[in-house]
Amino acid sequence: MSFVINFNKSRDISSQQAVIRVKKFFSAKKAGHAGTLDPMATGVLIVCLNEATKITRFLSELDKEYNVRVKLGERTDTFDLTGRLLEKKDTSSLREKAVQDVLRNFIGEIKQTPPMFSAIKIKGQPLYKLARRGIEIKRNYRIIHIYGLDLVSFDLPYIDLNVKCSKGTYVRTLCDDIGKALGVGAHVILLERTRVGNFGIEDSSTIEELGLKKESIHSIDSALSFLDEITLDDKSYHRAKNGMPVIVVTENKFINQYLRLKGGADNKLFGIGRVEDNKINIERLLN
Repeated sequence: MSFVINFNKSRDISSQQAVIRVKKFFSAKKAGHAGTLDPMATGVLIVCLNEATKITRFLSELDKEYNVRVKLGERTDTFDLTGRLLEKKDTSSLREKAVQDVLRNFIGEIKQTPPMFSAIKIKGQPLYKLARRGIEIKRNYRIIHIYGLDLVSFDLPYIDLNVKCSKGTYVRTLCDDIGKALGVGAHVILLERTRVGNFGIEDSSTIEELGLKKESIHSIDSALSFLDEITLDDKSYHRAKNGMPVIVVTENKFINQYLRLKGGADNKLFGIGRVEDNKINIERLLN
């Protein structure tokens, strides 16, 4: 019962509440997710059960894709429709070309400051708890990558966007920044995560489909299929199983990369390693 679920989270529940529902359905002892979705957001939430909880950090590194509806002309403190209205401006003079021109400025590597209304912890305290008390503190910016930012529809005061981005991207913040650049403000009213790495929404399960939609259930090995694999000889396998680094000759493309480690009588996945020089250091062992 150690596998990974491509779960389609519904609106108005937290990611942790979604995890609890999946955990209960499968009677799992442990469960965790690989990347938070806001309560108002829907879509792909990767839920890991039992032994698969050991690989959440590798899955959280994957690129993401979102569909988002934005309302121009209104800015809120949470950057979405759940927040308090901060300012309102007229959008009637905006033209589609102006929006397209601004969007191009956000493609590529950009700096982004995480919002106060987020789960990021400062000295053990989630930022959103401080924000609810009216406290704002300085946050360090992050370097993120926007691979694609397409205008899907233009119907003032609303625009629909498709966003392809790196891990750590706050789409709410991206939309708030776009609103600032347009000079009218903006906030998110609909947000759907459609892809995490190879996990697409078309293969995800809603709470009603759990256990019925087989394509949403992945073994640990298949969930990590984006990592290259290496099969160790018997001696190296036993060293690695004890958490000891093993000496191997690998291709240069593997340097500083994570690998799926296989070995033993049936050549099954038993761990994840990281290649440094001509060694594989053990990052995570799986039972």
